[in-house]
Order: sequence, then C-alpha cells, then structure tokens
Amino acid sequence: MVDDKHVVKTENLNFYYGNNRALTNINLNIPRKKVTALIGPSGCGKSTFLRTLNRMNDIIDDTKVDGLVEIDGENIYRKHTDVVAVRKKVGMVFQKPNPFPKTIYDNIAYGPRIHGVRKKDLLDEIVERSLKMAALWDEVKDSLMKQRGTELSGGQQQRLCIARTLAVDPQVVLMDEPTSALDPQATTKIEELITHLAEKFTIIIVTHNMQQAGRISDYTAFFYKGKMIEFGETDQLFTVPKEKMTESYLTGKFS
Repeated sequence: MVDDKHVVKTENLNFYYGNNRALTNINLNIPRKKVTALIGPSGCGKSTFLRTLNRMNDIIDDTKVDGLVEIDGENIYRKHTDVVAVRKKVGMVFQKPNPFPKTIYDNIAYGPRIHGVRKKDLLDEIVERSLKMAALWDEVKDSLMKQRGTELSGGQQQRLCIARTLAVDPQVVLMDEPTSALDPQATTKIEELITHLAEKFTIIIVTHNMQQAGRISDYTAFFYKGKMIEFGETDQLFTVPKEKMTESYLTGKFS
C-alpha cells in the first residue's frame, strides 16, 4: 500500500559483504518530498544503506540483503523485480561527478532514450526542463551540442549529473556526498539546488559535513557501526538528541 507521507520504508534491513554484516536491523520511514541526511563516522554504513535503496549493491560480488525495502509500497527485492525500473524511480548522484564523454545534450537525453523516448521535440523539452531544474540551463544553453559534459567545471559537472538523473523523472534522488569534491562556491549552489528540488523530489543525502546537514535537511538519521542510532527532525536531533551516542558524535567526542 502506498503511504502518502513516506516514500521509502525499510524493516529489519540487514546487509552483508561476505561474512561481514554491514547493516543491522535498519527500520526507517523516509518522508516524501523532504531532504533526509544520513550522518555518522566513516564506515558506519551510510553509503551502503543508500545503495540498498536502488539496488546498486547488486553489482558487488558476494553480498546479501535480507529484510524489507519498499519504494512507494513496492518491495524492490522481491523476485523478478525490474531493477532498471527501480533505478528509474530512484536515481543516484555520486560523490565524484561522472558525466559521460558526450555532448551536454546527449548526457541528459541518454536516460530518456534508454526508456524509449525517440522524438526530437520531446527530447529537447526534457533536456531543457532537466537543465533548468538543475540550475544549469542559462550557463550551457548555447553549447548543448558543441561541448562535452567532461569539459565543464567541477560544479557544473555535478549539476549536469543531477540534471541527467532528473531527466527520467525519478521519485527519489539519492546523493552520496555530492559536494565533497567541490569548492565552497560550487557547494553553495548544490545546496541551494537540493533545497529547491525537495519541492518535487524526495532527497536522501549522505554527508560528513554536520553544518551541511543542518543547513539543508529536514530530517536526519545518525548511523554508527552499521546501526541506525537515531532518526528525527534535524532541528530536534541536532539540539536535543534523544540518544547519548548521537550527542557525543555531534559534539565531536568521536568521529
């Protein structure tokens, strides 16, 4: 059953790399059209959890998942799941910008073409709309067919990757430390963009930057040693955390 308030739901989610248990009994309902930040020290399971939400971990050998992961009421780990359809619904933006060595236009049109869009006028519309949503249109509109995505600046490349993700109209956008490789000015643009995109999309972001989580997220989940220690509204979690371990992490007693 589709939950109007929550788009992502996990119940007793466990994940293993071989014999190593990387996630333990993660129970989390992620609100729709909000920004949720995943925080915690390196190696705590944040990125592993993020990748379970669109089955990106499937490409890693000797991994196993059990428990429930639902996107809009659909168990994405049930047998015969169309993984391509899952990844259309749940897009991913990676830590390091990874534009294709193609024109800006072809970077954005790539996903829609894979999903059967062939009409030039419709592709043109999707490219323009996606680049506008990613706040990149005005900067590249005169070089769509002439410039490769790899020739853009780092911040522009990351916004191009965001536009490429948006081009297939996902419901959820996963972001794995999307600003860690960017300068402060480019980071500010991405943060402003994330806040704007949450009006239409559910955003789930992994970040090591506590200030960033505080600035842009509506909700925060704190992970430690493969477990989710606490989840709540960001303002509440950062000011009056319920768990002592959360308080210790936020006050820098360990990292």
